[in-house]
Amino acid sequence: MNGLIHIICGSGKGKTTSAVGCALRAAGSGMSVAFVSLMKDGTSSENEPLKKCGIKLSHCDKHYGFTFEMTDAEKAGQTACHNKLLTEAFELAQQGKADMLVIDEFFCAYECGLLDKALAEKIVFEKPAGVELVLTGHNVEQKFLDAADYITRVENERHPYEKGVPARKGIEF
Repeated sequence: MNGLIHIICGSGKGKTTSAVGCALRAAGSGMSVAFVSLMKDGTSSENEPLKKCGIKLSHCDKHYGFTFEMTDAEKAGQTACHNKLLTEAFELAQQGKADMLVIDEFFCAYECGLLDKALAEKIVFEKPAGVELVLTGHNVEQKFLDAADYITRVENERHPYEKGVPARKGIEF
């Protein structure tokens, strides 16, 4: 099978949810799946069900907070963690141990400079031919859009956060 590139982007709720659906469908068909969560610490509610389906999860073990509140040291720590996660995931893909590689919040980490951009670009532009690659995030540079086979935009029309409702466990995380 020739692996394709999926981009799920935009300002709306549902990017991660869509990527989780891709991962579950792939795992359900017998594919090996690696799911990397950038910008997150592993407390999102989708993690346990994904593990139960045999999906390999990776994330930073520390919550670094919102990018606009981070110190330079926290940014450096998160960047180092992201680079480690991306390197490990790319190695899995190169070794044939991941038929699908999902990188959640890829574009946020890229845009904020919280990863090695050369490594990130290598993952996209030099991925093994048979690996299905799913990337999520808000703002996507044109070079990634040009490389994509699927582009799905999730746009926000209304969100309870606008009325002061905080993120709810099991719904937003």
